[in-house]
Amino acid sequence: MTPSADSNRQLAGGLSASKIVVMVVAAAAPMGAVLGIIPMAFALAGGPATPVAYLIAGATLLLFSIGYSAMSRRISTAGAFYVYVAKGLGRIPAVGASYLAIIAYNATALTIVAGLGYFGDLIIGGVLGVSVPWVVYALAGAIIIALFGYRQVDLAARVLTVLLVLEVGALIVLDLAMVVHKGWDAFPLEIFAPDPSLNLGTFGLAAMFAFQCFIGFESTALYREEAKNPRKSIPRATYTSVGIITVFYFLTTWITVGAVGTDEIRSFGADNAGDMYFVLSSEFASESLTAVMQVVLLTSLLASLLALHNASSRYMFNAGREGLLPRWIGVPHRTQGTPSRASLVQTGINVVVIIIFALIGADPYYGFGTTMTGLGTLGILLLQVLAALAIMLYFIKNREKLIYIVAPALALIVFSVVVALTIGNFSILTQMDSWVVNVIPWALFAVALLGMGYGLWLRTYKPRIYAQLGEGPESETLRPVHTPTSHDGSSPQQVLLAGDPAKESAGTEPTS
Repeated sequence: MTPSADSNRQLAGGLSASKIVVMVVAAAAPMGAVLGIIPMAFALAGGPATPVAYLIAGATLLLFSIGYSAMSRRISTAGAFYVYVAKGLGRIPAVGASYLAIIAYNATALTIVAGLGYFGDLIIGGVLGVSVPWVVYALAGAIIIALFGYRQVDLAARVLTVLLVLEVGALIVLDLAMVVHKGWDAFPLEIFAPDPSLNLGTFGLAAMFAFQCFIGFESTALYREEAKNPRKSIPRATYTSVGIITVFYFLTTWITVGAVGTDEIRSFGADNAGDMYFVLSSEFASESLTAVMQVVLLTSLLASLLALHNASSRYMFNAGREGLLPRWIGVPHRTQGTPSRASLVQTGINVVVIIIFALIGADPYYGFGTTMTGLGTLGILLLQVLAALAIMLYFIKNREKLIYIVAPALALIVFSVVVALTIGNFSILTQMDSWVVNVIPWALFAVALLGMGYGLWLRTYKPRIYAQLGEGPESETLRPVHTPTSHDGSSPQQVLLAGDPAKESAGTEPTS
């Protein structure tokens, strides 16, 4: 990074749309989702209608992406959900959203860390015939990812490309093997017919599992400062990511229903759980493919952890840069141009949490992993609700095209329903019926409210910091702000940024 870039506290990189897509799809952990989430969706929720739930989730996120992508062309800084909430709902809700995002993304990354501990012991221990505590595999994964997270994001993108090709390739081979054996029966039209065993609650639960497989799709906007041409690459990467994830999961679940049978899929998923696709691989392909899938599962988890580590560290970097976390966290690496300090902080969080769960004797899957899954999934769903509302209000306020208002409004309705279902079925999502776990949803609301309270405090006692929130590195060029209201009655949000022509005619709101 050049000295000027460092002084502006901006990240460096030359990411293309395709590299951003790789990181987003990798975060969705296709192999991990297929092995861990889809069997639960079959068994506990949608049954043969599960593929339709993925279509609905994908369609909803495409609607959301219409407003999300349009807004990305009007924002000049990274920050994703945090910045969008700041522009649409104001700085005070944005502070709450920032802390919510930090917790949610760290928890989602810790879900993968737990998976590495569990499956590392299961697969590597099974192959070598030795028993090693799960904490060893979890710590090893966290340290490996720390090395990549510290380096330039281009290197991470190249590594993720290789790992993603391996896991998606193995699953495509399995899909093709099932199609070869079943022929057109692999695509049963019964999935679109009403299922008498389903009701709104169980199908909504299937949608909840489907949305869980898309977690991290919105992180495209986090790479804005590191993208080659953000006005084009961010929207393109967003649409492409959602499209790829939707088609992949829809076809895989549809073919699976065809291979197992519409009447048997629910019981088959319940009986086989995490081994479901290993069983299918051995039956329709070969034991060799099953062995490959077991190894690739570990690389899939590493790829997902790297992508989520990158997203989480960028949220913390942005919060540090704007004064919501210690400022030193928001300083990029002088030569790599990465959020290296935020990356190290996140690694430290991973290590501490791993050790705590190990000391209390928690199971890596049902104790550690499921708790973090519930925390991260619900946190990100709440962020999607806030972002959809913020985008809709932003375009209403600026009298933009109707499609930019209607599309996020429709997505907001679906997101809200899924959030309600997630809270109501939290014990199913976490696979734990403990009051300690079931209080997590309300803890997330408490974090958001405390963050908003801190935002109110900043507005009163730290008006200069408050005026910079949501503006990114350019906000450091703001003229001094001594009171929350300027001489003409305008709020700090309307203080012009010096030297930024994109904001000269519309306060701090960038124009298209």
